[in-house]
Amino acid sequence: MTITARAQRPGGAVRALGAVTVGTLLANLLAYVVQVPASRVLGPDGFGEFSVLNAAMLVLSVPALALQAVVAREVVTGASRHRLWRLTGVVGVLVAIGSAIGVGVMMQIAHTSWSTTLAALAGAAPLAVVAGGQGFLQGAGRFGLLGGVLAGVGVAKSVPIVVALAGGAGPTGALAAGTVGTAVAAVVVAGIAAGGARSIDDTRSALETPARSGASMTDVLSASSVQFVMIVAVSVDLLLSRSVLAAGDAGVYALGAVATKAAFWLPQAIGVVVYPRLADPVRSADALRRAVGVLAAIGCTVTVLAAVCGPLVPVVISQDYRPVAAWMWLFALTGALLAVLQLMLLAAIARNRARGAVPAFAVLVVEVVLIVTVADSVVTLATVAAGAAASAVVGTWAWVRSARSVVPAPTHGADPAP
Repeated sequence: MTITARAQRPGGAVRALGAVTVGTLLANLLAYVVQVPASRVLGPDGFGEFSVLNAAMLVLSVPALALQAVVAREVVTGASRHRLWRLTGVVGVLVAIGSAIGVGVMMQIAHTSWSTTLAALAGAAPLAVVAGGQGFLQGAGRFGLLGGVLAGVGVAKSVPIVVALAGGAGPTGALAAGTVGTAVAAVVVAGIAAGGARSIDDTRSALETPARSGASMTDVLSASSVQFVMIVAVSVDLLLSRSVLAAGDAGVYALGAVATKAAFWLPQAIGVVVYPRLADPVRSADALRRAVGVLAAIGCTVTVLAAVCGPLVPVVISQDYRPVAAWMWLFALTGALLAVLQLMLLAAIARNRARGAVPAFAVLVVEVVLIVTVADSVVTLATVAAGAAASAVVGTWAWVRSARSVVPAPTHGADPAP
């Protein structure tokens, strides 16, 4: 028995999904509300720079995203919280080093200024602390508190950017404000998770459940390889847009990519709640099938809505973005496909099988080649991204079915939370 078994009670799964959904939706809503003033105030050129650097920051935070999955999995199996916190600190330092290196790399790839690039990428390291804390809450089945944390982090990251833009700040000021908000959120989340972890340890002692030794950097690196494929798949078209398109066209493409991100992150709560079940060898296969069905339904709905609402882009945002209005559905379709891919890759992380990312990685390599060689317009680049997303989903699903990787022999007697 593990501590997370306490979450198994009638209606628990519904309440958990509801809490995380509300928190996730609020955070995502704020993230996309930011795009409206950013696109209007900064114009296509400045907005393109703003969006590309946000995407680069997300890629640099891959180890942090992997850390949350690893911490959640290890909490489910009773790992030592002290070792998991040490692991969180190590990951944070490594991300900070990677960010320092990334400043020079992004200046060359995206033709961005030193100050603006630093302002954006400095936000990656605090996300490691945020992710570690969220992993503790997720693995312990404390989904009500996790929903509140997700919402609070969203407020801390987004509201300062809106305030900065309202005050006339350019891309550098807006990105710096978001980084400061993220750092504040990291301190708060660490305090919340540390308090929750002490409670869990007390309960474990009462139940006489021994703590496992915990995860290592090897586990994080393994999960990071999967998360890296996922995040780069979501971001590579935007990251390379300023290399293959004119600055103005890259800004137009960045607005279309907002629909991709919206369709991708909108159903994130489903993956968060179902993740402990994906780590359970008894229930993982059924949980994956059901969750994929739900994501497919949500994706179809979002794609249709994007097609209907696309013509409003010039009215709500600016006439400068009219060229992308008729193609918002294609961007949304790409995001919906990537949401399904993310769930399948989460299943690979949950069962500690990083090889599940191989098909998606192969598709990613081909996508990069196609972007560099044939993508010379907004529509062409969007088409390449959509085709790559569809191919990655088909390839990964075929791997899941042939390898039966979601139902290996049990290794722990865990009874994960829903």
